[in-house]
Formats: sequence, structure tokens, C-alpha cells
Amino acid sequence: MSTPDSYDVIIAGAGMAGASFALAAAQAGLKVVLVDPQPFPAQLAPTFDGRSTAIAFSTFRMLDALGLGPTLRPHACRMDRILVTDGRRPGAASKAASPAYLRFDADEIGDRNGGEPLGYMVENRHIRTALAEAVTAAGIEVRAPASVAAVAVGPARARVTLADGTVLEAPLVVGAEGRFSPVRTAAGIDTVGWGYGQSGVVATVRLGRDHGNVAHEYFLPGGPFAILPLTDQRASLVWTETTRRAEALRGASDAAFSAHLMRRFGEFLDGATVEGPRFVYPLSLSLAEALTAPRIALIGDAAHGVHPVAGQGLNMGLKDAAALAEVLAEALRLGEDIGAETVLDRYARWRRFDNVALAAGFDAFVRLFSNDLPPVRLARGLGIALVNRVGPLRRAFMQEAGGATGDLPRLLRGEPV
Repeated sequence: MSTPDSYDVIIAGAGMAGASFALAAAQAGLKVVLVDPQPFPAQLAPTFDGRSTAIAFSTFRMLDALGLGPTLRPHACRMDRILVTDGRRPGAASKAASPAYLRFDADEIGDRNGGEPLGYMVENRHIRTALAEAVTAAGIEVRAPASVAAVAVGPARARVTLADGTVLEAPLVVGAEGRFSPVRTAAGIDTVGWGYGQSGVVATVRLGRDHGNVAHEYFLPGGPFAILPLTDQRASLVWTETTRRAEALRGASDAAFSAHLMRRFGEFLDGATVEGPRFVYPLSLSLAEALTAPRIALIGDAAHGVHPVAGQGLNMGLKDAAALAEVLAEALRLGEDIGAETVLDRYARWRRFDNVALAAGFDAFVRLFSNDLPPVRLARGLGIALVNRVGPLRRAFMQEAGGATGDLPRLLRGEPV
């Protein structure tokens, strides 16, 4: 029997959360290996992931600290303002929008965040490319295509058997393979959650006018519709519909899709042309009942999958990666076993409340806005108007959305692990 290949950390999943954690852990001096069913070139294809991500200003500090900033900045569009409207149907072809609206402006918190925007919109394909380049430059081993077949945990080490029979060994295994994480399943960690009966239709459009670095979000009875600024006078559209309607939109011809878009959303998109393929993503909530198990830790969507209403999913995952890397770096400096329960519990305590609170908050937000009941519409209109008029409350929302509140890991403060 051959001797298992030995590492400090085995990371299952080389997506955005897993690759970011690998960079952070390597920065801390740990020997890591990434295992993923998809090789990096497949993840970089335009048809692999058509989404764009709102990266909070604190999360961008982390990417800078990991060395991704120079590659990402040419593809990052500032979000200087966010306009939120509660209406029945936005656009020229609809009834008048509700007067209830929210305006978030980066200038209001400029003294606290060093003049940074509220966030940056970056297409996921550019984030994946930057991560692939950084992982390669750092000399981090990547085993792909390869998949985890089994995880066996012993008193001092964990053994991961790959589908081809290869055995890897390390004190710690990190599950970062998304909502259907095999590592989480092997650890016996259950999830709680539910589907929303909605899907997000994602498309990129070239606008007929300058977007001015403004993000628009309309809350409609069927779900939110977001127009998010991208570089080169483009925008990412995230259009929430019932799953049946979303599938119909995916299957529609380009002309039919564009016509429906213009008819539904009117003036702002006048002159816009759809570029590239359309994508449809089912929306659901999934929350792991625990973040750790013996010699196992979960990060990213393996730990929590949330509704994209606030664009915080990847930011939550990167905060997991930063927190876990910092905990492991400190344990390494103290000579502790990095996979010990006492060490992993520090990570779980650090991230558990934040993850649960945000997931619950996004779920409540979706339920509050995805209906057209008059009493509910009135209550939320009053609430929006209140937040818009109370400056300190509005600024607190912006600080929270920027990820600049609470006990921040060093990476999110722009400092190395």
C-alpha cells in the first residue's frame, strides 16, 4: 500500500471561496492542496458562470492583501450609489412606482472608509481568472479534475480518498465545494433550508446611456430586479421570477427576451442590448447546522447558501476564509494542532452568529418584499421612508453592507494573515 500524500490542509473545492482560502492559508505558511472536479480552465470559460458579484469594500481589501488587486481593478466597477425602490412594476410601461425609496451614497461614509465606494461590481469570470493566476503563482498544488470519494477521520489526521483511489492525508480538511458539499455529508453535518420557488435570470447588457456607477434595485411582488453597473458601460441584470417563468425566459429567443425586458422595465434600459448567454439559477436557503466537525471545517456555500437579494453570498464566504485562515495561522504560531477541536471551535464561534443572522435577515427581507398585500406594502413603505430620512440608520446599513462592522479578520482590514 502506497504512503498517502501529506499536507497541512486539504481543501475540497477550488471555487472562489476555496481558492481564496488556499491563498490565505499559504500566506500563513501552511502546505495546502486544492481538489476540484473542474480544472481551472473549465471554470474560466464564459459559459461556466455568468454572474457578477458585488464585492464589499472590506472584501476588496482582502483580495488586495492576497495579491489579486492589480489583476481585478481594471475589471472592477465602483458602486458609488445604490437606489432601492419598492414598486409594483418599474419602467415606462407600468403604473407609477411607489414613492418609497432608499438612497445609499458612498460620500456619506467617506470619512469612515477612506473614500472607497460602497462596493465593486466584478464579473465572476474575472475573479476566477485572478484567483487561478494567483494560486499558480503561489505554487499551490491543484488536483483537478479530481473528486472526493471518502473522508476518514482519525485521532490525529484525516484521510481523503479521491475517486481515482489516491489517498491524501492532513490534520484538517476544509469543505468549500458548494451547497451539496461531499465533505459536509461525510462529516454528518445536516442542513436546514428551503426553496423560494424562484430563480434568478442573469444577463449582461450594454446600456444605451452611462450608468454613473449607480446600482438600482426594484422590489417587485415576484421578487427583486437589480441593474448593477459593470465596466465599459454595461450592466448585470439579476431578474427574479418564478422558476417556471425563468425557465421560459432562458428558452426564449434573443429578440423575444429583449422585447420582454424592454416592455417590463422600460425607460432605464432603453437602447440596451443583451450580450452573451443568459443564465438561470434556482434560489434557496441552505444553512449548515454546524461549521465544524472532528478535523473538518466548512466555508462558503458549503456552510451557507443565501438568497442573492443583498449580494452578500460571496462576501460571507470570503469572510469565512479569512477568519479560518487567521485562526489556523495563530494556532500554527502557538504550536497547536490546527485540526484540534479547540482550534476549530474558535473559527465556529467567530462566524456562526454572523452567518445565521445574515441568512435569517435576507430570508425575512425576501418574504417582506416578495408580495403585494396592501398592509404589508404600507408597512414596508413606511419603514423604507424612515430609514431614508434617518441619516445614522442609513449610514449603519451602508457600513454593514460594506462588511466593515463587527470583529473583522485581519485580511478584511487589508492586513496579511
